[in-house]
Amino acid sequence: MRKLALVLFISLLVVVFFWQFFIKGLLPIPSDTIIGLYHPFRDLYAKDYPNGIPFKNFLITDPVRQQYPWRELVISLEKKLQLPLWNPYNFSGTPLLANFQSAPFYFFNILFFIIPFTTSWSLIVFLGPLLGAIFLFIYLQNLKLSKQASLLGSISYAFSGFFVAWMEWGTITHVALWLPLILLSVDKIFAYPTTKKISNIKYQMSSIHIKNKKFLFWSFVFIFSLTSSFLAGHLQIFFYVLIFSTAYIISRWFQYGRIFNFLYVFLIFYILFFILTSVQWIPTLQFISLSARNVDVIDLNNSGWFIPWQHLIQFIAPDFFGNPTTLNYWGIWNYGEFIGYVGLAPLIFALFSLFFRRDKKTLFFGTVLFVSLIFSLPTFFAKIPFDLNIPFMNTAQPTRLLFLVTFSLTVLSALGFDYFIKNKKKEIFFSLGFVSIIFILLWLFVVSLGTTLSINLEVSKRNLLLPTILLVVFWLLISCYAFLKKQKALLTVIPLIIIGVVVFDLFRFGWKFEPFTQKAYLFPSTLAISFLQKNIGEFRMMSTDARILPPNFSSIYRIQNIDGYDPLYLLRYGELIAASERKKADINPPFGFNRIITPHNIDSKIIDLLGVKYVLSLSDLNSTKLKKVFQEGETRIYENKNVLRRAFFVEQVLYEKDKTQVMNALFRDDIDLSKVAILQLPYHKENAKTAPAIGQLDNKRTVGKATITSYSENRVIIEVENTSDAGVLILTDTYYPTWRAKVNNDYEIPILQVDYNFRGINVPKGKHKIEFYTTLL
Repeated sequence: MRKLALVLFISLLVVVFFWQFFIKGLLPIPSDTIIGLYHPFRDLYAKDYPNGIPFKNFLITDPVRQQYPWRELVISLEKKLQLPLWNPYNFSGTPLLANFQSAPFYFFNILFFIIPFTTSWSLIVFLGPLLGAIFLFIYLQNLKLSKQASLLGSISYAFSGFFVAWMEWGTITHVALWLPLILLSVDKIFAYPTTKKISNIKYQMSSIHIKNKKFLFWSFVFIFSLTSSFLAGHLQIFFYVLIFSTAYIISRWFQYGRIFNFLYVFLIFYILFFILTSVQWIPTLQFISLSARNVDVIDLNNSGWFIPWQHLIQFIAPDFFGNPTTLNYWGIWNYGEFIGYVGLAPLIFALFSLFFRRDKKTLFFGTVLFVSLIFSLPTFFAKIPFDLNIPFMNTAQPTRLLFLVTFSLTVLSALGFDYFIKNKKKEIFFSLGFVSIIFILLWLFVVSLGTTLSINLEVSKRNLLLPTILLVVFWLLISCYAFLKKQKALLTVIPLIIIGVVVFDLFRFGWKFEPFTQKAYLFPSTLAISFLQKNIGEFRMMSTDARILPPNFSSIYRIQNIDGYDPLYLLRYGELIAASERKKADINPPFGFNRIITPHNIDSKIIDLLGVKYVLSLSDLNSTKLKKVFQEGETRIYENKNVLRRAFFVEQVLYEKDKTQVMNALFRDDIDLSKVAILQLPYHKENAKTAPAIGQLDNKRTVGKATITSYSENRVIIEVENTSDAGVLILTDTYYPTWRAKVNNDYEIPILQVDYNFRGINVPKGKHKIEFYTTLL
């Protein structure tokens, strides 16, 4: 009963953290960056805010540029009882389910079917720290730690720098929250055969029956938790969950006598897990194999790829280098990637545990902490996966290992706090002294350094004050507890005061970073957007400025765009855009963009081929093929008079032997892409009786008619009338192997990859209904 009361107390704490959502109706979504940073939304509020509406945290834009639009599109399709396979609104078409971060099969998506989407998304964000704290509390209780220690560990985990930095993504924290429950289920499963012998046979049989039911229950919990963590939507963090869980199982196996039956049991669990999640990982692996993930990556020598050594300071003073919300961050690259803060007191108790607690739990979590730090810092060992070019690991940013660092520190803090409460060990002052020496050195540094960094160091001085005050407070509290002997009431109260100060510390830190915003700011409609929705039809748009309708925004409004922002994008599309931007047939990496593709070269004929009818700009454009048709505030909309139809027949086909030659042909001045399709010969050999000579146009064909009669995310229907025996129909949607084509709903016809990146088919003579549709595999 007391444990339930503490779970309710944890829940109340999380509600307090989200009080602006529950009381004021503000959303834990950085929608203020939408109307504060980007047009045409700034134009909507320009009258009252000519300099733009103030926004809290410029660092947090990904939730509204990636996770929210993807999940919104996923849920909209699932509500139509369709698999969310394809996103036609970005990258000229790209896989949706396979991009992994869309999380189409995550358990808590059920909220979106019973509650309005914005409220459901807010609850998803809320559930991250809530369940993370509750699951860790129950796990720590199962380790026989005191309730105070379990409470401290759970709070420091749920409101740690890692959780705060990634909370509003709605994916990363949901991958992480399942780890404590996975570990709890592992412990429960290993504890299954440890029952004592009972002489009463009837009672023994009853006990075995109950134990079997418990074993089945915890087996289900293990598989469910592992599956939910995987499906929550972030592959790298799940990879760490999987590695950590497996290491934990092995350590427990050694501890429980190395009984091979346990290994067989968990092997079966893993097989079931891979079967259950195959609907996600098989499409994702296919997408990865066709993507530019291994081509256009960040140089590991760039500052910020690993955690810079100096940023370890943020473990004791999180804002030593400033904070993005106060616009005074002067550290390296990205604040959110380096923030491993778990609270000052939890850090002190974690160090105490590492230095003086001697048991297998401390050894295990201390080892994980050490290894994670070694591979997240710019050490020799951390560079080995990149030097050896190990798949997946060579593209994973090591700073995300802060997840394991954070989790290990919070468990160690609970272990240390428990050890101190129960034993009142005076060795705690070594940990306090160690941290105090670091503070003294930091103060000497900021006070004595020259004027070259005076402005930045003033920021550091201000942001050292509160941590220093907290350190003094913890000195007093811990000293009182360590030396008091007879005042039992005070000895009971002091641990609670310590927890209260930790709550204050972490809540202040979290509230400073997290934006809570008005619902009206979340993707509002504007005149420019309404114009596009009304007039764009089967065509696409593009922007000449990254400040206009940035990548993935257009999917919210169901406007098709040629840009996109995703760690996974198709290699062929990236090469096509790179060549278009370079104004020559150059597809050699690096492409000049990473994850974010925003083409700007309006004069390229590739833009016409992509079906770009409207071009958005913040300044006047001088181009013979563009005509200004609308303006809202600073946002100008131009119509492209040279745009090609989305579906059309060509007169001739040019056959080339490889993709380099195809790209060269695309840039030939004598090739009219509205009349000529360029095809690699190997594809032609599979679908034609004869193979024409490389580099030569075949005979002219009679051009048929093509009309798109239905266009949806997973299906395109085109009515065609073809008077030629071998008419070639082009659909300028991105080619992908899961797409199929059917003629008159009667038989399938192969889809060819034409013009480097698009779809084409040989259409038989006559009138037909051509149906393009996508499948899971």
